[in-house]
Amino acid sequence: MKKIIAIFFSSFGFSALAEPFLVTAEEMLASHNAPPQFTSRSVPVQDAPTIELTAPKLSTPVSSPTSIELRFQPKAPSTVKPESFRVLYGAFGLDITKRLLSVAKVSEQGVFVQEASLPKGRHKLTMVVEDSAGRKGNRTVEFDVN
Repeated sequence: MKKIIAIFFSSFGFSALAEPFLVTAEEMLASHNAPPQFTSRSVPVQDAPTIELTAPKLSTPVSSPTSIELRFQPKAPSTVKPESFRVLYGAFGLDITKRLLSVAKVSEQGVFVQEASLPKGRHKLTMVVEDSAGRKGNRTVEFDVN
C-alpha cells in the first residue's frame, strides 16, 4: 500500500514517502504492451561522450531496490554537462529524469543512486548526456528485475 501511495504522490510531484522509484508497474506494462516502435539507425556522433553502466551488473536479473552507477567518459578536452543528463523509459521514451534526479547524485563523472525501486519485469532505459562541445552520447540498457 505504501508503494501505491508513493507512486500516486510522486506522479503529481509530491514526495510524501522517501522510497525512491523510477517507474510504476502501470508504466512498465504500457511499455510492454505498446506496438513495436520504429527506430532510426544512425551513426554515433564522433567523439561524443560515452556512458558506462558499472552497477548493477546486467548479466543476471537485478533485485529491487538496487543501486545504479553510471560513469561518463568525455573525449578530451571536452567535459560532460551534468545538467544535460536525461533518462528515457521504455517503448514510449517516457522522460523519468526528474524521478531519477530526486534520488541521484549527478556530476561530470557520472550518476550514483543508492537505492532505486523498479517493479518486477523487463525494463529498457535510454540515457543521454551532452558534452561541452554540444555532442550527445547515449546508451540503452535492457534488463530484468526479479
